[in-house]
Amino acid sequence: MRSEVIVVLDADREYRVDTQSLSSVSSDEGRRWLDQQFVALDCEPLRATGKVLLADKLVVVAREARSRPELFGNQDWLNSYAVAAQAVLSKPLIRVDVPAMSISY
Repeated sequence: MRSEVIVVLDADREYRVDTQSLSSVSSDEGRRWLDQQFVALDCEPLRATGKVLLADKLVVVAREARSRPELFGNQDWLNSYAVAAQAVLSKPLIRVDVPAMSISY
């Protein structure tokens, strides 16, 4: 079975992580990593209510990280993002499209 996370940052930048050889993490660990990144990158909730869905968090973290080459340029960070995405969404194939602000599986 294919296990991959694809992150589209813009028309010229797309990252693919084959996660089959990476160690998986629990949903709680993935959520914790994602929460840490959300805070570290000074992300803002997408919704006026302030409620942040996990899918929204994945998109917003990718959006804020795209302007920081030290993150998407770092394979360890990218692998951690991919593993966390799969842990919180429980899906083997995930596509995060930042320009469209959407996630598909």
